[in-house]
Amino acid sequence: MERKRSDEIKKRAPSGAAVPRVDLTEALYRALFLEWAEKGFAAVSLERVASRAGAGKAAIYRRWSSRGEFAAEALEALGLQMAVIEDQGSLEADVEAFLFRLRAALRHPLVRRILPDIHAEAVRSTEMRKLNARVAGQRRNQGQALLSRAISRGELPSTLDLQLALDLLPAPLYWRMIVIGVTPTRAEVSKLAAAITAGLRAMG
Repeated sequence: MERKRSDEIKKRAPSGAAVPRVDLTEALYRALFLEWAEKGFAAVSLERVASRAGAGKAAIYRRWSSRGEFAAEALEALGLQMAVIEDQGSLEADVEAFLFRLRAALRHPLVRRILPDIHAEAVRSTEMRKLNARVAGQRRNQGQALLSRAISRGELPSTLDLQLALDLLPAPLYWRMIVIGVTPTRAEVSKLAAAITAGLRAMG
């Protein structure tokens, strides 16, 4: 009996310890996106963000050391951090799976408003350049794994220009959805996958 009680005490959080509430963290993410989409990142006020979430500014600084870190984690929570693309058996099937995953992320209405702002602010802000590199880096890591599998299968040469190939993978879909503002159908995504695959093979 005494041992059971001792185990229960060990499981409790230390008295006075600050345990960030998950629901408040999510509310802060939502508030940041709304503020960002309305005003642009340069004009985001952390005080207004906290107020929208029904919290004080200290709630933000207990979780993140900077506005950039806050924004980066919020974007990951929103779904811009793409999950691993499992091996689909061929280069074209892998490219198609990659594009469908990217399409799902880019369809979010807040993402479509925030991403152009990231690119615009990256020209003027070191903080935004770092954030832009972090978001792009996650996508390129997934692309590199996909290309490495194709090289291992013999579908692409080992001399492939990886950086150029990584530029090619998301570019047509990103251009259509973020720059032009059109969401392609599933059939159109499949056509894009075939065209990108042909381009990758031609690079060899």
